[in-house]
Amino acid sequence: MRRWRPLLFALGLALTLALALHVTDFALTLWQRLSEASPLFLTLYGLLIALVAWLVLRLMRPRRPVAAAAPPPDAPQIDRQLEAAVQAGLPVERYRAELAELERRRAGGRVIVACFGEVSAGKSSLIRALLPGAEVVVSPVGGSTRTIVHHVWTSPAGDELVLADVPGLNEADGTLDAEAEGEAVRAHAVIYVTGGDLARAELAALERLLSLGKPLLVALNKADRYTAAELALVQARIRERLAGRAELVAVSAGGTEEVVRIGADGSETRIERERPADVHALGVALQRTLDADAGALESLRDAAVFTLIGRELDAALAAERAARAETVVETYARKAVFGALAAVGPGTDVLIQGWLGMQMLKELSAVYGVPAQEIDLKRFLDLASRHVGRRMNLLLALAGNVLKAFPGVGTVLGGALHAIAYGLIFESLGHAAARSLASRGALVPGVAVHLFEDALGEHLETRARRLAALVVGRARSAEPGRDADRSDA
Repeated sequence: MRRWRPLLFALGLALTLALALHVTDFALTLWQRLSEASPLFLTLYGLLIALVAWLVLRLMRPRRPVAAAAPPPDAPQIDRQLEAAVQAGLPVERYRAELAELERRRAGGRVIVACFGEVSAGKSSLIRALLPGAEVVVSPVGGSTRTIVHHVWTSPAGDELVLADVPGLNEADGTLDAEAEGEAVRAHAVIYVTGGDLARAELAALERLLSLGKPLLVALNKADRYTAAELALVQARIRERLAGRAELVAVSAGGTEEVVRIGADGSETRIERERPADVHALGVALQRTLDADAGALESLRDAAVFTLIGRELDAALAAERAARAETVVETYARKAVFGALAAVGPGTDVLIQGWLGMQMLKELSAVYGVPAQEIDLKRFLDLASRHVGRRMNLLLALAGNVLKAFPGVGTVLGGALHAIAYGLIFESLGHAAARSLASRGALVPGVAVHLFEDALGEHLETRARRLAALVVGRARSAEPGRDADRSDA
């Protein structure tokens, strides 16, 4: 093998030289032809090369991974959220009751199906057709169903189901109220009953129900009132709106109808007669849904309950933190105002405000449960101070303008202009920090300083008037002799 190595090396070198000569010859030939080409051809040729290079670079560029959807919360995560809510002093009895209801329904072993629809869409009639002899209030007057009523139904396969008759949407202001949405969350599947093409309010309610991730059947009721052609058009329209996210079934819930009977002598008699019900297709579709995967139905139901509780806990905790943060910001804005009024020498107000700013940011970090990183706090304050320097004259001018609404204050105000300006700065600084902490879970200096710029321009005049009233009130209360005058009076 060793004796062949020199030969193989020589062969490789010869092939490399041949390839180099071939490439060189091709390049020289191409250069000669391009030098003889017209400018238009050269331009088009250059654009083609640039396009090919751009496509190659785009194909070689690594694609960003698509962020996976966050999994729904589970029981341990909900327990942690409840514990955090308890530590924050929030009431959690309602959420614990919801979890207890979920556990009770698990132990019952029944499959629960919630029936929704607008008033007079035929929900109660549909349940009566599925459950002959059940005590269900049915009335032609809209809004006869006022509470959530559960009815037990045994399917042809022997599955025991609970059909929940939920109040009509118009009774809940055209949307899903808390009780109706809660019943949808606790159910394994949902039936939505409509009497025709979907109206805007029905579409909004359907979107909300579909967002729960439950199997959903849309029952087109009163199908017997359409001709075959009309029914096909309505079904096509509804399927187009559903976009494959739910199954559509045409049914007839029955009920009564008024007809006019004409006698042999031409007399007319109005009578009421029963309309036959046809809900077989709905029963088959429902059974097919339940047969798909009983375990999956349980998981979807549990996930929906946990998701709803988790969202409400997050919203309650966010609102509580926002309220506490606002209190912190207002407190330190007042301290900044009074600190500026109490400054006894040039530069002392800057020292006071710097210390107050650091303390406010630390307290805001504690409100949101974020460790206060000294370097980030100082970086944010440094960035914010640069923007303040460019706007200070504007803030002072605004303060002077709003003070004109308080005639006769005299010179007792001293550093009132700076006090109002510092109050505006501290409010904006605190609001920006709170927004960064709430949205990012950290005080990100680069992000927070942009939020500070926005906050510094929000409702300036209104805020300045409020701070001016605070400054004037504080200054007047400190006027020499005012307490004596009050006692003499």
